[in-house]
Amino acid sequence: MSTPRRALVLVDVQQQYFSGPLEIQYPQHQESLPMIGKAIEAATAAGIPIAAIQHSEGEGAPVFAPGTAEYELHPEVEARRTGSWKRVVKQYGSVYAGTDVAAWLREHDVDTVTLVGYMANNCILASAVEAEFLGFATEVLSDATGAINLSNNAGTVDAKTVHTTLMALLNSNWAAVAPTEAWAKAVESGQALEKSDLGSSAMAGAALKAAS
Repeated sequence: MSTPRRALVLVDVQQQYFSGPLEIQYPQHQESLPMIGKAIEAATAAGIPIAAIQHSEGEGAPVFAPGTAEYELHPEVEARRTGSWKRVVKQYGSVYAGTDVAAWLREHDVDTVTLVGYMANNCILASAVEAEFLGFATEVLSDATGAINLSNNAGTVDAKTVHTTLMALLNSNWAAVAPTEAWAKAVESGQALEKSDLGSSAMAGAALKAAS
């Protein structure tokens, strides 16, 4: 297997997700933010290109409004930012929709995109799904992402269930999912992360059900 040509994409690591109704609940941001920092350090050491994405709902919007403190990147990310980073403002869930991220990746000869940031249940999921159509392999760092509690007319689910379910779902088809430490070791050794597939995941799931 050839060495992955990676880029690290920081998805919406904005102050909006650190308080209020959108505050990341699982893994708690006190746990995921340091992992994002470690991913940045590993990518920087390996010469991996980095993009920092910020979501915007437009000026005056109740959330993600440019000019507000909540819109800004978290200081732990901003402090690490260098002039070589690509900065992107997006308006949709996917980092690719309505942006030049795909073109930037191709300019850097990237074939594998590593996603960290928020939220697993929205922009991470949307980006991983669209990447399949665009021809990029995706990696998701499970402990450097996070989810929130959800409740609507279709049901109620806690953040831990949301996150763990999505990590299993993504690893079954759209992304190789791993903790940051395992990813950093793979980067250092030039290896790809191990990924499952839908068939294998379905068979393993059926076997567990039969044994229960």
